[in-house]
Amino acid sequence: MRIFNTPSITQSGLIRHHYMKRILPSIAVGIAAIAMQSCEDSVTQAGSSLVEDEVEIVDDSSFAVSGTSDPNNSVHSSTVLQLLGKLSAKGYGDFSSDIVCQYMPAANVDTFGTKASYIDSVKLLLTMYKGGFAGDSAVPMGVSVHPLIKQLPSELYSDFNPAGYFDPTPIGSATYSALLNGSPYAGVDSEGSYYKHIAVDLPKEIGEKLYNLYLTSPETLATPQAFAQWFPGLYITTSFGSGRVVRISNNSIQVYYHSIHRIGGTENPRDTTIAHVGSYMAVTPEVLTNNNISYSMSPELASLANGGESIIVGPLGYDVEFKFPAREILRRYQEQAGELAIVNSLSFSLPASEIENDYGIAPPPYILMVKKSEKAKFFSTLSINDNMSSFYAAYDSKTGKYNFSSMLNYINDIIKKGEVTAEDEEFVICPVNISYYPSSSSSSSYYSYYYYGYSTSTNRISSISPYVTEPVMARLDFKNAEIDFSFTKQTL
Repeated sequence: MRIFNTPSITQSGLIRHHYMKRILPSIAVGIAAIAMQSCEDSVTQAGSSLVEDEVEIVDDSSFAVSGTSDPNNSVHSSTVLQLLGKLSAKGYGDFSSDIVCQYMPAANVDTFGTKASYIDSVKLLLTMYKGGFAGDSAVPMGVSVHPLIKQLPSELYSDFNPAGYFDPTPIGSATYSALLNGSPYAGVDSEGSYYKHIAVDLPKEIGEKLYNLYLTSPETLATPQAFAQWFPGLYITTSFGSGRVVRISNNSIQVYYHSIHRIGGTENPRDTTIAHVGSYMAVTPEVLTNNNISYSMSPELASLANGGESIIVGPLGYDVEFKFPAREILRRYQEQAGELAIVNSLSFSLPASEIENDYGIAPPPYILMVKKSEKAKFFSTLSINDNMSSFYAAYDSKTGKYNFSSMLNYINDIIKKGEVTAEDEEFVICPVNISYYPSSSSSSSYYSYYYYGYSTSTNRISSISPYVTEPVMARLDFKNAEIDFSFTKQTL
């Protein structure tokens, strides 16, 4: 425990600037209250009470905390970010993921100078960004696309079994790698980020039927629910190969077509053909989509957890449960605060390190610290951190630490209640993905912000979801965790 004492208020010239800048706005209120009370007692005591006042900043960081690895075999994996592929990594285990998804139809279909028979081809485009994968970039792998034959359930989790929901005969397939060089489907987005489409040819009939549907039954395209009754969606899976899992940031069905226009007013009237491409449907946050994940943990990783280490592994594997020392913080505060005190801060810093593996699987970029009793509700209600029962932290690769968002409201609420329940102290840490609302000046798509997680200094958090973007894992070092609690008190 570190206690710093400052001189009397009348000796303000000796008080260091950085302490006064921090505490004067709050202490002024306290001084006014004490002066008012002094006037009520006697006029002669007012001056002496101000002279004898002392301000103390109490900064306590002597709290201990420990964590326990807790198996996590299923997560809510419905997200516009999708995982596709298989890999087997020494030190991590065997991981695979395929996709089931519905689609949001386009509100309008181009019918000017064209008709259903003018549709030339239809492609499924799965967009991945440069570096958006875990594993080997060069290994060839196959993707197979199957139509869904019945409606997806409204609640989907990572352990969903798509058997019986899709036609086993594929309607399209392709071979791909994660290399961008030489790909006709590679490009650069408006933010200067390199991407590549995994392109799968689909039957032209899909585009032709959707074109005719727009003409005959536009109300079917009005809502994703109505459209799903007509087109239940796709099942996208790995047909062959292993060694890579890619992150799909955009999933759309593109229709390539042409229109014919008559050029008149000349000596030789003629027809001209113009090529077009239209996005007829895409995966959006409004429709059902799911990553169907299978994971078999490596014996080396399981032995770390069984040996008592705090291991976090995602998307499936281990969360970490621990007790935050709120009861001890409250006890020390009550013992030392006196009649007038103001809490300055409560922070929590947790070191983390990589676990050795042969595919460069790293710590998750974000983790969530949420009350154990509220974890399920947090994800089912699409909540974001409230800094009362839930907090998030970004991994700082330079310091190797997670620094959690402000816990001031949390501890102030406990101090106000004057007691600590078991629920107040029991927390779970799990890997999460954080997305941000694009700034008004940005031209980036929703997917770019979801995928990259741009700076929180200019963008507000739009969602926090389980981290299903790629395999991640880390060792959390609770022995060297830092909990720093600071408050200012005033005494006579």
